Amino acid sequence: MSEYRREALKNKYGGLPSVPKRPGKSNFAPGGIRRKRDYTPLSWEGYFETSRDVRVSEKNIFRVYQAGSNGPLLLLLHGGGHSALSWAVFTKAISGICHCQILAIDLRGHGDTTTEDDYNLSADALAKDVKDVVDKIYEDVDSKPKILLVGHSMGGAIAVHVGVQGLLGPSLSGLAVIDVVEGTAMEALSSMQTFLKSRPSTFGSLEEGIEWSVRSGQIHNVESARVSMAGQLMRCNSSCESETERCSSSSPSPSHFCGAITEESQETTLTDTPEITSETPTTDSKPAEVKERFQWRIDLSKTDQFWKGWFQDMSKLFLSCRVPKLLILAGVDRLDRDLTIGQMQGQFQLQVLSRCGHSVHEDAPDKVAEVLVAFLVRLKLAQAKENFRR
Repeated sequence: MSEYRREALKNKYGGLPSVPKRPGKSNFAPGGIRRKRDYTPLSWEGYFETSRDVRVSEKNIFRVYQAGSNGPLLLLLHGGGHSALSWAVFTKAISGICHCQILAIDLRGHGDTTTEDDYNLSADALAKDVKDVVDKIYEDVDSKPKILLVGHSMGGAIAVHVGVQGLLGPSLSGLAVIDVVEGTAMEALSSMQTFLKSRPSTFGSLEEGIEWSVRSGQIHNVESARVSMAGQLMRCNSSCESETERCSSSSPSPSHFCGAITEESQETTLTDTPEITSETPTTDSKPAEVKERFQWRIDLSKTDQFWKGWFQDMSKLFLSCRVPKLLILAGVDRLDRDLTIGQMQGQFQLQVLSRCGHSVHEDAPDKVAEVLVAFLVRLKLAQAKENFRR
């Protein structure tokens, strides 16, 4: 293939990388045959103990996942576009080394939660939702358990707002934020719309969506992707199909985001490369049957008016929270000026986990679990199990 042809394909399909090799393992069997990776979805039941809907008002119903029955409560808030299922593998990991309870919430507009306005993602609305869910779950209990509030990305910003506003009362005993700081987040907002448009708008199957999340680098942990992507996608309705048709009827462009990758074949030789297709029907022919499609659960591009409010003044707000604080980052370069000063003054604990992507708790759930258990034990909020080693 000529260099020109390679560059053209790269531009047209966003430069989708080949399947990454796992450290210490090869994707190829003897004879140059590549093993097919397993992208079949996994059920939440292998990670959480229960799943239920919590009705906080007539039209606001939140899906929550729970595990554990004693010890402090880890209240888990996911990032934008993700769902509570992104905490699945982490939940299994921390439950194995610590006596604690888990409560993971599908935030407004995400996962299986339904509200009267799914696109009102203001920081105040999301923070109030968290309070309402916790109050509803523990309304018949004399007192709430001690709470460690943990948030990733957007969820980390919302966790800070919940803490600053004192919405959980004296039960809040600690705050942990994963891979989000004000400076880096604010700088990234300018390119967020471009990133969202670069993603495929639909997938032919849930397995295809899982494969894309791994091959694109969104999630480095295949197991986590197999359980969490079900919370990011939903089956298309008629409006989704019509939108796909409108998109396919237009002329392709280098950033055409209706393109989709084909699933890996069972066996391919070393000389084969994954075929990339647009999977768009021509205007003069129609498919014999309508295939099932999956689209993103929430169109984050429609919520850009709220993005700045999530992260603005976040560093100062984080430092002002009057509870022990932990910041987990994928790289120390993400610290901004306020956090650098605060860390030097010992205002919070900093833990850097290298060789992880942005979804740190999905890429390295065992490491994040160990860090949080050590944090809980140091604060005397929880007891580690016998198999835990610092």
